[in-house]
Amino acid sequence: MKKYLDFFIKGLYAGIMIGIGGVAYLAIPNKMVGSFIFSIGLLTVCMYSLNLYTGKIGYILVNKLSYVVELIISLLGNFVGTFLVGNSMRLTRYTNLIETAKEIVNVKLNDSVLSILILSIFCGIIMYIAVNNYKKENSDIGKYIIILMGVMAFILCGFEHCVANMFYFSIAGVWNLKVFLYLLVMILGNSLGSILIALYYNRFDVKLIKSKNK
Repeated sequence: MKKYLDFFIKGLYAGIMIGIGGVAYLAIPNKMVGSFIFSIGLLTVCMYSLNLYTGKIGYILVNKLSYVVELIISLLGNFVGTFLVGNSMRLTRYTNLIETAKEIVNVKLNDSVLSILILSIFCGIIMYIAVNNYKKENSDIGKYIIILMGVMAFILCGFEHCVANMFYFSIAGVWNLKVFLYLLVMILGNSLGSILIALYYNRFDVKLIKSKNK
């Protein structure tokens, strides 16, 4: 039970950090600068080994089946964390951020499902590359640069990050059946993108990967 609670708490704090990064992005008019500051979220997640779904899903290939439980609990924690940050900000004087978030959310919800899926897949690819290279890179500067580049790339390209979008939906106060359906598509796309690039990284040898865990 303690193990599962740990998964949730690490997911919760990861969601909070992504939410704080989202607040910074909404508060800064310049998208380039905003995307740069947003990276504090993923950087903190990596530095403190927090559980961010989009940073963990690609490693499903090199873990046992029980890893799926950790992913689900972490994702739940991500949702609660972003929901708390988003709704907390709705109680502050920064009401202008709510309107900005609504504009972002409207663009997403007026998009097609196929478009959302494709943009989510690309985001998943970038997230795996950023997190995996952070883990492999020996230089601290190299670690920071890859995180900064990864976050700025997915934001400036308009790719869909399921956890970041949980925050945008929360601060905008927009939760309905369509939102949840689109969120599921984003989760699927992020997962596919991350797993696809992880397959390449591991030279497509899934059997060899599984054998390492036996």
